[in-house]
Amino acid sequence: MYKQLFACALALGAAPVQAGGQSAEVIHWWTSGGESAAVKQLANAYRAAGGNWIDTAIAGGDQARAVTLNRMVGGKAPTAAQFNISKQFVDIVDQEMLVPLDDVARQQQWDKMLPEPIVNAIRIDGHYYAMPMNIHMQTWIWYSKAAFRKAGIEKEPASVDELFAALDKLKAAGLVPLAHGGQAWQEHILFAAMLANIGGRQLYLQVLRDRDQRAINSEAVRKVLLAYKRLQSYVDPAAPGRNWNDATAMLVSGKAGVQIMGDWAKGEFSNAKMEPGVHYGCIPGLGAAAPYLIQGDAFVFPRSDKADVQKAQKLMATVLLAPATQASFNKLKGSVPPRVDADTSQLDACARAGAAIMRDRNRQVGAPEIYLTPDQNGAVQDALTAYWNTSMPVEKAQKALAAALRN
Repeated sequence: MYKQLFACALALGAAPVQAGGQSAEVIHWWTSGGESAAVKQLANAYRAAGGNWIDTAIAGGDQARAVTLNRMVGGKAPTAAQFNISKQFVDIVDQEMLVPLDDVARQQQWDKMLPEPIVNAIRIDGHYYAMPMNIHMQTWIWYSKAAFRKAGIEKEPASVDELFAALDKLKAAGLVPLAHGGQAWQEHILFAAMLANIGGRQLYLQVLRDRDQRAINSEAVRKVLLAYKRLQSYVDPAAPGRNWNDATAMLVSGKAGVQIMGDWAKGEFSNAKMEPGVHYGCIPGLGAAAPYLIQGDAFVFPRSDKADVQKAQKLMATVLLAPATQASFNKLKGSVPPRVDADTSQLDACARAGAAIMRDRNRQVGAPEIYLTPDQNGAVQDALTAYWNTSMPVEKAQKALAAALRN
């Protein structure tokens, strides 16, 4: 039934099917200024196609997913729900609670047109269960041009040593060197950035994809952990509990120099009418071969026997996959379209740079959540945030990381 439902009008660029005002409740966590502007593009496109988009925005990914899962179990599922491209929806796939999207995937050649880490995350037991909306890279290094000028930094850092040198200059200039939100998931991002930029692709995959205990306990990972902890010396005392977008606002105001955060932060710069290369800079990696950590957002469609829900899901799939919708959404979201053949000419300079790197399969790696189950990811975050926030010796932190990643 669902294969027939989705098969009929899903070619990119196909004319939207009029749904006679079909209502679609969409649960998502896009609540910051830049994110809200982006999701409005999806809602407007759906309404223009004759649907009725009911927006249920819930701050925080964990909370939004919890609401979605509770409602699915309670028989009051939304029409569509946002998940990260990760292992977050494996359990509900196993329970046959999601609509399979194999016809969409086949028609759009997802196996060829999507990056391999994304395909491996949304394809479970040979079937596709999530519709990717964007590609994000978690470990962009953002910097304030005004802050760099004040600190006398003339060249953007191209290595980890140069990054620390820039942070030292920002500190000497009386600025907050590293804008950070003291939350476990943000500290995980800082670690992933150090692992990727110091350890390179091979060590990164050995640690997070393969969970190779020899690699995790190596001197190379010890050096990564020491560099990660060193970053804490550049963070202001008010960081604990700060939201990521509030940290980005510190760069917008020029109070801080650098933030290591996903490219969703770019939406905050855009919302403040700031332009890349003029008001802020973006560094995708410290070196020409630095791994590009990709993840992203996707919509899943809970199963329903109701004809009106099925029609609304059909219309959503058609509209959200259309090139114009993808372009307008990703432009404001700060992300890039998931297909490697997408037209990126209208994106900003940072997004174009990211899209170009993403086409190089040798630099593609998944973000940690691509490889780790939610339980494993939580255990890693617990180990890293404990190390970040205490005087824990590096040897103990390394043992805790190894234990979190033990199969």
